Amino acid sequence: MKPIIFQYRLRQLHTDDIASIKALIAQHFHRGRSYISRELCKDWNWVQPNGKLKEYAARDLLLRLEEQGLVALPPRLCQKNNLKPKDFEQIPLFTKKVLEGTITGYENLTIKVVKDLQESYLWSYLLHHNHYLGNPKLVGEHIRHVVRIGNQVVACLGWASAAWKVKDRDRFIGWDETTKRTHLHFIASNVRFLIPPWVMVKHLASKVLSLALRRLSDDWEAVYGHPVYLAETFVDTARFKGTCYQAANWLRVGKTKGSAKRGNIYQYHGQPKELYLYPLHRNFRRFLVHDQG
Repeated sequence: MKPIIFQYRLRQLHTDDIASIKALIAQHFHRGRSYISRELCKDWNWVQPNGKLKEYAARDLLLRLEEQGLVALPPRLCQKNNLKPKDFEQIPLFTKKVLEGTITGYENLTIKVVKDLQESYLWSYLLHHNHYLGNPKLVGEHIRHVVRIGNQVVACLGWASAAWKVKDRDRFIGWDETTKRTHLHFIASNVRFLIPPWVMVKHLASKVLSLALRRLSDDWEAVYGHPVYLAETFVDTARFKGTCYQAANWLRVGKTKGSAKRGNIYQYHGQPKELYLYPLHRNFRRFLVHDQG
């Protein structure tokens, strides 16, 4: 067997793979990194379920190969525009009125997918200033929901691609490594959930989760061309009890090991989180284990 020179996610690179990537870089050196990453995706037929190239993954792989001294990339054609984190100092126009009572006292609870720039900035502004983890950097497949009572934003949710290594989840589904590799995109991860501190409406959180879950698969398919059959989230029990997820009928199925992915490796941080899952289809296991064709 050929020795494994480098492993990225589940892709194992051998000597001839590195040589092929070096040749690709040399051939398109003057065209820049983005062009090279697209050509790499085409050579490998590295595409998302919706047919789009996995350009982010390809760029990430090339950077990690360069970090290991395995390839030499051309200079950047454009200065990175994300070196300086956004401070969100500019206050967007939004209603900030204290809301109290119970959810039964309010009507016109609406939810929509964030699409335009104005709504996107508002969503990010609220997360940046009011969520303990801040505004997330969402890559790969993801959508964002904003929830309103009347014209006031009362909740923001972020959904992204599922985590890779979750032992209790995989056991719950009945996955082996090969099946997970081809079906992971059918799971969405709730990576952010914010109710602004001036909104103190009882039972709002579970109501918001129920509304979002009811439409999550359709919203995902509208953007990425495929549904999702299961939602996952991870609750930091040092801060929260997971009450709203329990009230919205999520299933607590285990814990994480207390590690997080940093770059291409997993680092232990010693803070295990409780894993909650929510089936979005009655036959979710069949869809997650067997081919969809």
